[in-house]
Amino acid sequence: MTHLHLAVALDGAGWHPAAWREPDARPAEILTARYWADLVTEAERGLLDFVTFEDTLGLQTSAFHLPDDRTDHVRGRLDAVLLSAALAPLTSHIGLVPTTNVTHTEPFHLAIGIASLDHASLGRAGWRPQITSRAADAAHFGRRTTPQLTDEDVRDSELIAARLRELFDEAHEVVEVVRRLWDSWEDDAEIRDAQTGRYLDRDKVHHIDFVGAHFSVRGPSITPRPPQGQPVVAVLAHAGTPYELAAAGADVVFVTPQSRADAVTRLGEFEQARQRSGRPAGDPIRAFADLVVFLDDEPGRAAGRKHRLDELDGSVFGSDAAVFTGTPGELADLLLEWQGTGLDGFRLRPGTLPHDLAAITGGLVPELQRRGAFRTAYGADTLRGLLGLPRPANRHARAGAAGAVR
Repeated sequence: MTHLHLAVALDGAGWHPAAWREPDARPAEILTARYWADLVTEAERGLLDFVTFEDTLGLQTSAFHLPDDRTDHVRGRLDAVLLSAALAPLTSHIGLVPTTNVTHTEPFHLAIGIASLDHASLGRAGWRPQITSRAADAAHFGRRTTPQLTDEDVRDSELIAARLRELFDEAHEVVEVVRRLWDSWEDDAEIRDAQTGRYLDRDKVHHIDFVGAHFSVRGPSITPRPPQGQPVVAVLAHAGTPYELAAAGADVVFVTPQSRADAVTRLGEFEQARQRSGRPAGDPIRAFADLVVFLDDEPGRAAGRKHRLDELDGSVFGSDAAVFTGTPGELADLLLEWQGTGLDGFRLRPGTLPHDLAAITGGLVPELQRRGAFRTAYGADTLRGLLGLPRPANRHARAGAAGAVR
C-alpha cells in the first residue's frame, strides 16, 4: 500500500470561529512563540509531513470578501514567515509552510524570506503564495486598488476566480520571479577559501533579468541558493484559474472536494489545467485534499462538540473544505477511500486546538500505521525528501555562465 502524506493547517485556536472558547483552548497564548512551538512539536511527534500557517494582510473576518466589526472571534495573528523561522530550530524533520500574500508584497522580498527560512530549517521550508481576496486590504498600502468581490461573486468559486483573474495572472509572475531568484546563485557559488581570499565565484551568481507584464526584476538574490534548491511551493485551488496557477508553478496543490466523487472531478479538472500549462508529465506534483476535522474516540461526540460550538457562535459552521466529524477510525476509512481517486495526501484543518491536533497525532496516525498506510518514522531530512520530490537542478548550471554577475 502506498503511504499517505499528511499535513495540518494551523490557524489561531482552530478553524471553528468559536474554538477559542473551548475549555482546553489557550486564547491568551495565541500570539506567543510557546503556543505555536507546542503545536508544531506535537505535529512532528505524529510524523506529519508539514504544517501550514495562515496569514493575511488584514484582520480575520467572518466574511470571505469584506472586513467586519465582530469582537467574538479571534482577531490578530503573527507573521507566518517570521513564525516559521522561530520554530525552525525547535524542530528537526517536519516541513514549515507559511502563507504569504503576493498581491501587495514584492517578489524579491518573498524570495529571500523563504530562502532564508529554508536555510534556517536546513531544507524544510515551503511556501504558499496567496492573492488578496479583499479589496479593503489594499488600503493598508495605498499603492493600488484591487477588485471588490460582491455577495453574488462569493457564492461560486468560478465567479471569484473570474473577478480576480488579473491578480492570478500577476501571481504567475510572482512565482516565476521567486523561482528564478532562488536559482540566481548556483549551488557552489560560495567558495569560502580563506587561503586565497576568494569567498565567491562571481561567474556563478546571475542576474535574472525578468521582464513581465507586472514586474521587471534584475536580480540576483542576496540570499544564496536554498538547501532544497527550490523550496516546496504549495497552492490552494478551488477553481479553474487557481488550478492554472498550481499547474504551472506548484509542487503541491490543495483541492477542496466535498465527496469522493467530487475529488475525482476536481483532480480531473486540475489534470486538464496541467496539460494546458505545458508542464512535462514527468514533473511531479503532489495533490492533497483539505478537510476540516473534529475528532473524538467516542462515536457521536465530535458531532456533539461541533454542535455546541455552533450554538456558541450563533450559526452552523461551514467551510470551503468538507467538514468531517467522527472517530479517528472513521476518518481513516474516509482517507483511504478517497486516496483511491489519485490523491497523494490530505491537509487536515483541526476544528479546535489543541484537541483535534492531538486526536490526529494520537488517534488517526496510529490507526493509519496499523493499516500500513502511514510512515512509522521519518525517512528524509528535507521537505522535498518527505514528499518524494527531487531536488531541482539549477537552471544556470544547465545553461552555463550566461548572465553571470560581472
